[in-house]
Amino acid sequence: METRIALLAILVENESSVEALNDILHQYRQHIIGRMGIPYREKQVSIMSIAVDAPQDVISALSGKIGKLPGVSSKTAYAGGGRG
Repeated sequence: METRIALLAILVENESSVEALNDILHQYRQHIIGRMGIPYREKQVSIMSIAVDAPQDVISALSGKIGKLPGVSSKTAYAGGGRG
């Protein structure tokens, strides 16, 4: 199945959504290449980036689930071509 490389940029402004976010990321762990999180305490926001290599529908499902969490926003950027 063809996969794509993508980067999800995630901003968490509602600390009570962190556990649910981590649960979602755990469900998709086989597709995650790496992740980085930066707590910006002064602004009470956490900034995360998640690199994934997955089929397009998996990336869309992951992004959609994250975007439904209260106080969490995300955007996805894709690498140019697909990978087989």
